[in-house]
Amino acid sequence: MLSADDLTVIRRQRAIVDRVSLDLPTGTLTGLIGPNGAGKSTLLHLLSGAMAPDDGRVSLDGRPLAEWPRAALARRRAVLPQASTLSFPFRALDVVLMGRAAHAGVSTGDRDATVALEALRAMDAMHLVDRVYPTMSGGERQRVQLARVLAQIWPEDAEAGAGRVLLLDEPTNTLDLMHQHVLMRFARRLADEGVCVLAVLHDPNLAAQYADRVVVLDKGRVAADGPVAAVMTEATIGDVFGLPVTVARHPTRGTPQIMPA
Repeated sequence: MLSADDLTVIRRQRAIVDRVSLDLPTGTLTGLIGPNGAGKSTLLHLLSGAMAPDDGRVSLDGRPLAEWPRAALARRRAVLPQASTLSFPFRALDVVLMGRAAHAGVSTGDRDATVALEALRAMDAMHLVDRVYPTMSGGERQRVQLARVLAQIWPEDAEAGAGRVLLLDEPTNTLDLMHQHVLMRFARRLADEGVCVLAVLHDPNLAAQYADRVVVLDKGRVAADGPVAAVMTEATIGDVFGLPVTVARHPTRGTPQIMPA
């Protein structure tokens, strides 16, 4: 389990993240939503260990992140940032293989190549395998980066009893409609297989359709946290986003669907 206790970040005398506590168990997909500037990406940086809080702590399986050896943590936790800059002429396969660095000494080169190809296939990106990264579109690059983080915590590499964590910061922003759902279906599958998945999402309907749980962040604080149906209400969404909304039901899934009123 990934746990956050009273996380606080202060910048220019303002709380960017304000006493946030969360327990993120294995086998769940949590959608983190909120307006621009709510602190979502900062919270994800804290949860990943990329940023230290001014107060509070983050733990994985009861052990503070700072106490984890880097390689061991990297085999358990993978992070997709909002933007990944890479200007060198690496092929897509080379980029995905970068995700296998944490497995050096515990995996073979053949195994790494197999996992990298499977990760590209999972993201519908096998046709990009030999493409040079800087020549790709934004959406194609994103799918390659997604394959990289998947290769880092590939299911068959998990140590016995060791839960895995996947943190995604606005992963669908550059993807077309089909590939948004390819990604979210795979994230759902990973959660069903026991991975703890947290995805920062701008589209509340994607969160409603795929997540087990939704956390709404507003002004650095948790405004709502719970099952999708309990959180995705007209009152909560309208108040946090400052937009009157109507909540209907998806015609086949029955999940909440948010529309401007």
